[in-house]
Amino acid sequence: GEFMEHICIIQGDITTLKVDAVVNAANNTLLGGGGVDGAIHKAAGPQLRTYCETLGGCPTGDARITPGFDLPARHLIHTVGPVWKGGHHGEEGLLRACYRRSLELATEHRLQTVAFPSISTGAYGYPIKEAARVAIETLSEFVAEQNPELLISLCTFSEEDQACYQEALARWADHRMEDMDL
Repeated sequence: GEFMEHICIIQGDITTLKVDAVVNAANNTLLGGGGVDGAIHKAAGPQLRTYCETLGGCPTGDARITPGFDLPARHLIHTVGPVWKGGHHGEEGLLRACYRRSLELATEHRLQTVAFPSISTGAYGYPIKEAARVAIETLSEFVAEQNPELLISLCTFSEEDQACYQEALARWADHRMEDMDL
């Protein structure tokens, strides 16, 4: 179907993508950290941190938009994913909110191409298969219901992660086909 054309899964370095917005898996301070967050801050240059210092942080499950500075991407959307605590502390709802809020900001700013990293699956410990399912469901629903103009890339760092997202996308597509047959 239709949504398959809106979400593509790529492996590589998200800091090199020339898109309207790259999503950063940030922490509550927005001042940089490890993993993707550190790489994005390094590639965007010191102006990003200076800009983020004016924002007063960001709650988990929410997002903030900034310029991309030295990145090829025009904008950065910083979202704060949940730390995995076993799955019974609202983690799924917070992770869904990260993807949804990021796309709401992209839509408000009339952005069309958005690249996401794998949110919360690194140091925050969210199981990748679960996270991939949540990401695909939330992104697909948003495109279908709110903004059919969006083109979304999920940019993973490793082949293993890429395979998890591809499997989640294929599984979601199968479910959609079954629903349509009813």
